[in-house]
Amino acid sequence: MIKEYLKAGYPAICLLTQEPHRAEAVLPCEGWRFVSWDCLQGIIDLEAKKVLEEIIDPVEAIRWLDNFGDTVLIAHNLHLFLEAPEVAQAIQNGIIRWKSIGSALVMVSPVIQMRPEIEKYFHIIDLALPSDEDLFTIQMDFAKKLNVKPNRKAARAAKGLTEFETETAYALSLVKKGYFSTRVVTENKAQMIRKSGLMEFWQPADIQDVGGLDALKSFIANRIRAYESDGESLPRPKGILLCGVPGTGKSLTSKAVASLLNWPLIKLDIGALKNSLVGESERRMRQATQVIDAFGEAIIWLDECEKMFAGTKSSGETDAGTTAGMFSHFLNWMAETNNSVLVMCTANNISQLPPEFLRAGRFDATFFVDLPTKAERIEIIKIMNRKYKTDIPLSWADRLTGFTGAEIEQLAKDSLFDGIDEAFQNLVPISRSMREEINALRDWAKNRARLANTPDNLETGQRKLRTVKKKGGDTKH
Repeated sequence: MIKEYLKAGYPAICLLTQEPHRAEAVLPCEGWRFVSWDCLQGIIDLEAKKVLEEIIDPVEAIRWLDNFGDTVLIAHNLHLFLEAPEVAQAIQNGIIRWKSIGSALVMVSPVIQMRPEIEKYFHIIDLALPSDEDLFTIQMDFAKKLNVKPNRKAARAAKGLTEFETETAYALSLVKKGYFSTRVVTENKAQMIRKSGLMEFWQPADIQDVGGLDALKSFIANRIRAYESDGESLPRPKGILLCGVPGTGKSLTSKAVASLLNWPLIKLDIGALKNSLVGESERRMRQATQVIDAFGEAIIWLDECEKMFAGTKSSGETDAGTTAGMFSHFLNWMAETNNSVLVMCTANNISQLPPEFLRAGRFDATFFVDLPTKAERIEIIKIMNRKYKTDIPLSWADRLTGFTGAEIEQLAKDSLFDGIDEAFQNLVPISRSMREEINALRDWAKNRARLANTPDNLETGQRKLRTVKKKGGDTKH
């Protein structure tokens, strides 16, 4: 990794990694002597695996390097001592000496944390996480020792884990299941999200619980092929925007897509990433996207995204440009990431979204989710009867015209306590209380979005067409 930098005479390198022990294994190269230092063990010869000197003081360890040519000192957690002026001065004093004798100080750290007095001396390198082949090799070591069949899919599921995390995930899988389970590895991998404190891990929904929206379901089902092993040549969708009437199943559909792809579901709340400290919100946004990229295959769910990005155009006046900076980074990340992630965004009030969010090419598709049609209401009634053990007559589909799926669900729940007639009388559908807003949404969507629902007249036409074909006659269009 660092041979070219050592040949070029770089005297100070900062290696960013969460895997200090792996760094010791991959860094050594021919032509230099490699030693390591930490504040408990002192200086250790990596080849001989023995302690050379019990130096625990960081300043003494740094000055020790002055006496040895063609030597690389791998210093663990040195960044924790950089606030001490003696440490910064020892590095400044050593730079010219190390460059002249072909030696180098490698500071192993999980973060970039350097004083301005020394930051210009260091060259920053990232130690990449284990590759797919590395993850499979680790699995093969387990498989040979325990005579267990390897599973490449489980190895791919481990992408984004460190070597240590991978080993523990495989071990847990073998203990729980007796084989390399993709599900167990993925569940263990959820620790990445929990430890970041930036996002939430959600349980995917069953697509069988989504009533109607056949056009949207068909769009998603047709594109699942791009994520299968034989669909690598197909373009993979990056994002889908669902806008429309509140309570019509946009969030439920987003969660169901995760179950269709058999991917983890990660909820990203950009508003929760904001922090009062200057620059901290943007840093947390960058950190969140880095965690997502490291995580690998996942559905990234942004619910009611208009609230997250509302006022972006005027944010310079309201929050010193914080929202605009976070918004800009998110859009750039969506466009540039090469990882297998699918962003599912929902919005109730499309007018609050900035134009950059809606421009052509930003999302693979924008769907408008309208109030459910009669056929969809019948399907939703069946789902609610099954879910809550109710007995709402299917003939009520006409009576429930203008009701959203969420309102039909509330009707089912209330009917268990109040009876169906009283429950119906007490519900005021959103189509009545927000008629003007819904009409405005429909006007916006006419030439700007695909319709997620199947219109009643099209359903009727399709049923008639199927009836004529069953009789054996040719049908003219």
